[in-house]
Amino acid sequence: MGHQYFCLDTGTGVSDTCFMSKNIFFIGLILAASGLVSPPVALAGGLIYGFSFLHPFHVEAKKLSKLLLQASVVGLGFGMDLQQVMQAGRSGFIYTAGSISIALLLGWGLGRLLQVKQRISYLISAGTAICGGSAIAAIAPITNASQEEIAVSLGTVFVLNSIALLTFPVIGTALHMTQPQFGLWAALAIHDISSVVGATAKYGAVALTVGTTVKLARALWIVPLSVGTAMANKSKARIQWPWFILFFCLAAVANTYVHIFQPAYPVLKHLGGIGLTVTLYLIGAGLSMKTLREVGVRPFLQGILLWLFVAVGSLALIRSGWIHL
Repeated sequence: MGHQYFCLDTGTGVSDTCFMSKNIFFIGLILAASGLVSPPVALAGGLIYGFSFLHPFHVEAKKLSKLLLQASVVGLGFGMDLQQVMQAGRSGFIYTAGSISIALLLGWGLGRLLQVKQRISYLISAGTAICGGSAIAAIAPITNASQEEIAVSLGTVFVLNSIALLTFPVIGTALHMTQPQFGLWAALAIHDISSVVGATAKYGAVALTVGTTVKLARALWIVPLSVGTAMANKSKARIQWPWFILFFCLAAVANTYVHIFQPAYPVLKHLGGIGLTVTLYLIGAGLSMKTLREVGVRPFLQGILLWLFVAVGSLALIRSGWIHL
């Protein structure tokens, strides 16, 4: 069994190991929500839990993490200055459009080279190019992807996303990157919004502002990519629009111009930060050795190579001054 614990009936109707698994899960959840641990620590704790125990609330936690992520991003919007948001969004538009196009083309080429199934290859490429799990969740039903294909794609992106969250701040510090440089790099090279926020929040307030706004501008590309995918596949599936981005913008508008509610904005921002920490714990706890086995070698290799190209390439361009705010 290794480090995996299973529920066995002890005669009382409740397994001791199940009881322990649930208790440890809730202890970790409470710690993540307490504000006493940072987002990277919460993610690391979740990963340790996921690799050590059978998750008793896997389905519920997955649904909660999706909703909580979106609500947390909106909460963080109450700490954003709209003028900074607009400036960062405009500055990153050209870089975002170019990098998304290149990432999708390179992902297609790597998928063909490594003989990865077409739908899995496309989902991994879209997740890497735009915003990780959110892009995959939006595009998967349009491509009629199976649950197995979705799991493989999400597993690949989440594993690499976790690595990026833990390593990027260390690399940025070692290279003496400025906060705007690091925020832009994180937005271009880290898959999910939650990890961009987590990594940049640890690096500094300016990095957080730049990283979040550029990444959210990047996430807007879910819309044209979803429409294009639906047209190419002649799909009638319902497109999942990223409405939380609109609410993030409205929160930034309120923080910048609606001063009557100003005392409430820091509280909402703080709640957004706590929500993010809990989200990362839930994401980490949802990963397991089974997830890694489902990923397989070829899709995972495609995801690694594509991510390394995006991360190293964008870092080199930022460091050389070709990409800047």
